[in-house]
Amino acid sequence: MNIRNFFSFRKNSFFWGNLLAMIIVVIAIIFGTFKWLDHYTEHGISVTVPDIKGMKLQEAQALLKNHTLVGVVSDSTYNTNKPGGTILETNPISGSVVKEHRIIYLTINTSRVPTKIIPDLIDNCSLREAEAKLLAMGFKLGENDSIEGEKDWIYGIKYRGIRISNGDEVPTGATLVLEVGCGDFIPGLGKDSLRDTKNEEATIIEDSWFD
Repeated sequence: MNIRNFFSFRKNSFFWGNLLAMIIVVIAIIFGTFKWLDHYTEHGISVTVPDIKGMKLQEAQALLKNHTLVGVVSDSTYNTNKPGGTILETNPISGSVVKEHRIIYLTINTSRVPTKIIPDLIDNCSLREAEAKLLAMGFKLGENDSIEGEKDWIYGIKYRGIRISNGDEVPTGATLVLEVGCGDFIPGLGKDSLRDTKNEEATIIEDSWFD
């Protein structure tokens, strides 16, 4: 068979018929693959994340479900200006266009006031140092109580009128009162005696702090 006859469809119809069939099959496979990918990835199907900030968790999750989205709590924080259990932030943010069934991560406002541990300040540092540390931790400071002792030395800390100790947990943002030495000493009463007296008086019921 010469080259002219090879390229002749009439004389070599079997070969060209098979070749044409193969081309059609390949095109069909490619087209079918793209259609399947569109369906699998839900190409062109998207929804807008609704604004759920300030909603209660169950209410927000129900609204997301109506938008074919899934709400999952991923974090919590404390905001004194917001009710407990409400939505503070979402990821992705409201207004974002996402695929259906996308997980929306929620940050909620905890109803439990977080606490912080009182550092080793009592009978261990000056007024200036104690004020700097407590303010940096987010506590508020009331008017100091002056007691006999070394001037500007911290002999005690009070919360709601109750003496607390180093290592106690106190609600974040609480107002503390420092017991500060005024420079006068009681004869026979040193730092150790003052500390022992405070420890005997300090009976703290932690649950009452959150009332």
